[in-house]
Amino acid sequence: MGKPTGFLEFTRELPSKRPVQERKNDYKEFVSLYKESQLNQQAARCMNCGIPFCHHGCPLGNVIPEFNDAVYKQSWQEAYDILSSTNNFPEFTGRICPAPCESSCVLGINQPPVAIEEIEKHIIEIAFDNGLVKAKKPATRTGKKIAIVGSGPAGLAAADQLNIAGHTVTVFERDDEPGGLLRYGIPDFKLEKWVVARRIKLMEEEGITFKCNANVGVNISINDLLREYHAIVLAGGSTIPRDLPVPGRELKGVHFAMDFLKQQNKRVSKLPVEGEAIMATGKNVVVIGGGDTGSDCVGTSNRHKARSVTQFELLPKPPEARTAHMPWPTYPMTLKTSSSHEEGADRHWAVATKEFIGDGKGNLKGLKIVTLEWKLTDDGRAANFVEVPGSEREIPCELALFAMGFVHPQHAGLVQELGVELDERGNVKAPEKNYQTNIAKVFTAGDMRRGQSLVVWAISEGRECARKVDEYLMGQSLLERKDQSLIAL
Repeated sequence: MGKPTGFLEFTRELPSKRPVQERKNDYKEFVSLYKESQLNQQAARCMNCGIPFCHHGCPLGNVIPEFNDAVYKQSWQEAYDILSSTNNFPEFTGRICPAPCESSCVLGINQPPVAIEEIEKHIIEIAFDNGLVKAKKPATRTGKKIAIVGSGPAGLAAADQLNIAGHTVTVFERDDEPGGLLRYGIPDFKLEKWVVARRIKLMEEEGITFKCNANVGVNISINDLLREYHAIVLAGGSTIPRDLPVPGRELKGVHFAMDFLKQQNKRVSKLPVEGEAIMATGKNVVVIGGGDTGSDCVGTSNRHKARSVTQFELLPKPPEARTAHMPWPTYPMTLKTSSSHEEGADRHWAVATKEFIGDGKGNLKGLKIVTLEWKLTDDGRAANFVEVPGSEREIPCELALFAMGFVHPQHAGLVQELGVELDERGNVKAPEKNYQTNIAKVFTAGDMRRGQSLVVWAISEGRECARKVDEYLMGQSLLERKDQSLIAL
């Protein structure tokens, strides 16, 4: 515990952000770094409590009190070693994780929680700046070859862990650059792509091979992979978006959010955009869906200079603080206001879209919407709704973006041709005890297995799946489990 009275002396303080009117003119990250004294004070707030519930909140089991202590002492090698023992990519989670660890922080019971996510980002960036992050090739190779299909956070984590174990790893990515949603899904103003490229370069130096424009089941033969590799990990993510089949769905101007976001990622990277350009410039934009993807659409639309940006959520407005049904240390379903919302958005809850209205020439010109009245269960959850009589109305809209989540991975091609079993939700079926599909040498991890989730969960899944693959190939695994890391430190 760096400073026993730190949590009494200092309050939570986050780094400053560039002004809204300035940052809306570019796609650069806009959150600054702490000054040295600020970082020291924020690390000092960690109480080193007897039972650190932040471990419970973190899917990776990050050893948080210990790395906070090392940060307070400015022992950067120690801080980096502790953090990297459980988290392969803290530069990603330190920028885009919703920080469930902070919701479980003991200090958060009656004070603002420790700024764990920001401290994590500072540890890895200081480690890179000081040359502490170095490529580490395995001393020996096992002779086992593993194919990873998909280079999102789950695939990257599995590849990294299996390479550490000494296996020869090849990652197949259907896009033109590796990274999955990290590269072509999350806006640059949240995660600049040099951060992803830096990590990919390091992994290549460690011996991992990346093959891009490699769509397994299309231009890469599944049978070739089954024949040439000792194990295969499916980490293709949950990529089929939830649709809204109401009248007018076919109108020009109605799009899935990820099509919109991926195009902008490519523009920022100065890469060609496929298909018709989806632009918000000068348009009344309506984002349908209130989650992180919807928030990303809001921020991107504002940078496009949209005429207006409106966001609808089907569910009722969440409470601003924990209720009796959201006790600490559970993750609270409270109102989230992102930096994109701060930049400007007209937000509405309990609204349903009834129809997309055209201009007679095939173009979207408006939406017909209705207000909903929700009936809640005894524990405060939304159970069912009725439309409020007389609330139906039309609003102007030339660009509608669906950000209502994803239903399951793509079945056509790889999944169907391979013949892996699916669960009742359409995800690739594999139990958590071994991450193994009905085909012995084929494993799966991340959103493709558990359904749409967080980046931090994808990394956790990739790590745990890698350990099971290692056990399958070698009979046992020296790769750490989540609970082992806590014991070791």
